[in-house]
Amino acid sequence: MPAWEVVSSMGFKDRLKKLRKAEKLTQQEFADRLKISRNNIAGYETGRTEPSGSAISLICRIFSVSETWLRTGEGSMYTEDREEKWVVAFMSDALSLESNDFRKRFISTLAELNSDEWGLLEKVVKIFAAKEQEKRRD
Repeated sequence: MPAWEVVSSMGFKDRLKKLRKAEKLTQQEFADRLKISRNNIAGYETGRTEPSGSAISLICRIFSVSETWLRTGEGSMYTEDREEKWVVAFMSDALSLESNDFRKRFISTLAELNSDEWGLLEKVVKIFAAKEQEKRRD
């Protein structure tokens, strides 16, 4: 094994655990999202086993993680398009709900807002957030 491969794999287990903790997932929940066993995740996090290239790609795709960061620790943990992917996934899930589900009705209502109404909604949300922050200070 070339020396650069040894160096590049150092810390992988720590970065994987950091990712899982950032996602606020247990090993089982993390494994479930990847459709692999918890034992695989435990093995990766302890350094007992090394994930295959396809396993690393899967982790990066499911969690919108930079493969460079996961492999080497260089750069940002998450990809730049992470937020957009999250919004698309959320909207896709919401659209598949029953028509009487609150989330679907709420999103449908938001979709009908014009720019003035969006501006008003933004003001209301800012007022609410400021009041919540004030409560926390007290």
